[in-house]
Amino acid sequence: MNRLILKYATPITVVILAIFAWVVYRRIVDGGRAAIVTLSIAAVVVWAAGTFLFVFFWPRITVGGFKRVFTTRGMGGGPIPVNTLYAVPESASQSASAGTVIATGADDLLYLGGWLDVAAGPQVLHVPDSGGRYLSIQFTDPASGSNFAYVGTRKTGTGPGDFLLCAAGWSGATPPGLTRIDLPHRTALLVGRVFVADDADRGAAYALAEQVQLAPYRPN
Repeated sequence: MNRLILKYATPITVVILAIFAWVVYRRIVDGGRAAIVTLSIAAVVVWAAGTFLFVFFWPRITVGGFKRVFTTRGMGGGPIPVNTLYAVPESASQSASAGTVIATGADDLLYLGGWLDVAAGPQVLHVPDSGGRYLSIQFTDPASGSNFAYVGTRKTGTGPGDFLLCAAGWSGATPPGLTRIDLPHRTALLVGRVFVADDADRGAAYALAEQVQLAPYRPN
């Protein structure tokens, strides 16, 4: 949906403006000044309501679209179950022929992704030592569309780590060795990136990406 809107933004805008101009013209012809006032008021109301609905629902539509793609089609290896991460073994351009959701990414990165849901209980995210290689996992809130947390090079470093992912307000204790990350709305889109130097390096990068894992939290 996003790609179509971006690709055809200009003709879509022209069509909308043309329709609006035609409606204004017909109103003027049929009703004169009173019709113009009525139309202006209606336009302001529609604009205000439409802006609110767009801001409120658009993140849910776009991020929810990733959920549907991940859980029904996947990223080249079939559907990805909830609370599971899948690492794509190919670059973005190599994946393009399969029509995957990652086909517009950067070729010097391998991607991994999945849909996180902690309504039934916390999950533990394990990130291996990347040996200095760039590795990052972003958490996107489906309600706002914002990235509310990062794990890996850009935030927590390149060393190994285990992270307790739970709903905001979860009352359980965080065991030693785990870093807690609260999810504002119990679900999140997870997208990871691992740097690839060249084709010869792709195997090592993929092996590292596969070590990023989700597992249910099992308190001792």
